[in-house]
Amino acid sequence: MSAPGILGLLFSTGSRRSIKGRLYWPIRLYTAFFSVWVMWAATLSRIDALSLTVIFLCLIYVPAFLLIGATDRSGTKATLPDWILSLAAAACACYFIIKIPETASRISLFEELSTDQFIMASILILLTLEITRRTVGLFLMCIVLTFIIYNLYGHLISGPLGHGYISLNHFVDINIYTTDGLFGVPVRVAATYAFLFVMFGTFLERAKGGEFFFNLAATISGRSVGGPAKIAVVSSALFGTMSGSPTSDVVATGSITIPMMKKLGYDRSLAAGVEVASSTGGSLLPPVMGSAAFIMAELIGVGYGEIVIAAILPALLYYVGISIQVHLRSVALNLAPLDASEVPTLGETMRQGWQFLLPIVGLIILLVMGYSPTMVAVFSAIAVWVVSQFNRRTRLGLKATIEALSDTAIRMIGVTGACAAAGLVIGGITMTGLASKFSFIAFAAAGDNIMIILMLSAVVTIVLGLGMPTPSAYVLAAVLIGPTLVNDFGFQELNAHLFLLYFAVMSAMTPPVAVAAYAAAAISGANPLKIAVVAMRLSIVAFVVPFMFVTNPLVLQPFSSVEAILVSAGVAFACVLVAFASEAKWHDRWSMPTRVGMLVSAALLAVPDTNVKTIGCVSGLMLLTFAIKKFKDQYGRLVTS
Repeated sequence: MSAPGILGLLFSTGSRRSIKGRLYWPIRLYTAFFSVWVMWAATLSRIDALSLTVIFLCLIYVPAFLLIGATDRSGTKATLPDWILSLAAAACACYFIIKIPETASRISLFEELSTDQFIMASILILLTLEITRRTVGLFLMCIVLTFIIYNLYGHLISGPLGHGYISLNHFVDINIYTTDGLFGVPVRVAATYAFLFVMFGTFLERAKGGEFFFNLAATISGRSVGGPAKIAVVSSALFGTMSGSPTSDVVATGSITIPMMKKLGYDRSLAAGVEVASSTGGSLLPPVMGSAAFIMAELIGVGYGEIVIAAILPALLYYVGISIQVHLRSVALNLAPLDASEVPTLGETMRQGWQFLLPIVGLIILLVMGYSPTMVAVFSAIAVWVVSQFNRRTRLGLKATIEALSDTAIRMIGVTGACAAAGLVIGGITMTGLASKFSFIAFAAAGDNIMIILMLSAVVTIVLGLGMPTPSAYVLAAVLIGPTLVNDFGFQELNAHLFLLYFAVMSAMTPPVAVAAYAAAAISGANPLKIAVVAMRLSIVAFVVPFMFVTNPLVLQPFSSVEAILVSAGVAFACVLVAFASEAKWHDRWSMPTRVGMLVSAALLAVPDTNVKTIGCVSGLMLLTFAIKKFKDQYGRLVTS
């Protein structure tokens, strides 16, 4: 089988079925009521964490097998095996709900599993493997199976990677009847923060909030050179921070921006690449970011507000870098702005959708005030529904509300499958102590060289994220690599985990899989690998920023002191140099040496030593001034539209 054929097999997922026919209202009502239950369970109930995740996972599996086919060629109707798996999920739901008191009071490993406990737990593990394959692909399922095999047979391995004997009963007990495995942090986050923020984004999209943010972006940047590309950057950032999913952001905003760019003469790969780069960064942009940020808050025990504050400057630098590169390329290619008649006025835009700013402002205020992300998400979703009633065009009636609730649950199926798989991996790592073994391997490969270990960590995180949703990629990296960076190399915990989150997010557009690029390819008609290469080049700053804030921790506290302000300014200038060096070129012998010099200056600005930073700053200013002049001489303009 050829390489593309193997990749297609590893990363292909089951077909997503649309809801229609006799099943339309039964599934819509089931998933809508399920969403309402999640809201209640996450905010008003006193249900314990294990019970909450058990009920959530089992109940969401019931429609999952009916709505996602076994292969990408599955028909539009559920087959007999799909119904059998759905009924098996329903049986698990009934069993575990009935057994909640017994499970909650049971002492794992001290009390032997009964036959029915073992059988139902085994069925649930098998269902998880199958839903993982259908929603994320065979690759992640194989990773989970590898960990399961390692758990059960790793005692046969000699050397540092070996571990003590783990029986099948022991494995099942830890993974199903404790919060260390399947029902651990990833699924708990999926059942609370992630689900409720997806609900917020779904209600906003249903009420035409995405259209408002697109028009707002067009008002801001539509008239400048390369206006459509800049609209894609701004609108994708605004929408992406709420959706938290690069792929869904590409589909939601790219369906408008990519055809618009192509219509005005943009190359198909460039149009799609701009959208992919812009959408990917949305998962890093506060206030919502993505569900992985909530998992981070749980794993390292810090408040979500603290993560948001730390992530603001790096995320802004990401978009500063993309904006600079998009502008320079637009000038070089003489890409047209939008026609003046197509650019809405600010007054018209605000008149049609000003009310959508209220939930966003309220969300930020509540997070800053210290309210829990769960409560903030619920109130924000309710606020979107309320403000939608202000305008007949945006109003959500009963049918639209039910469909929005239902869509939330359906959208969470894929995320939940990935989180459940991650839970099984975490359970295996916990039992075998694999995280500490990874430290041994890392030290053997990198010695005590900090830059090498950081580069290895970045590469491993990207590889773990191939074809996977960001939460899964981050969790795997966090449990495998996080302890090494924090305990063995002395990095601050928040910095180290934010570093891993960045590269988990970047894996969405990194070849050979680049799931966000494949989504853009379906819209643009361009080659997905070419799109991924364009997107990576446009977002080159994103691959630099994590190294900057790990080696300069004050970047995550940009206004805490005068020193922090100076360090942050130096990092920001380094990002500008990287973006300019990557994109700006002119046709003479000084082009390449000047660009290489700017990259060297940026590297010097990343060094903690003040004298080295000063050299980098002075040389960078001189080279940037020279580059701007040469670029302007070549193309006749730089900043002007």
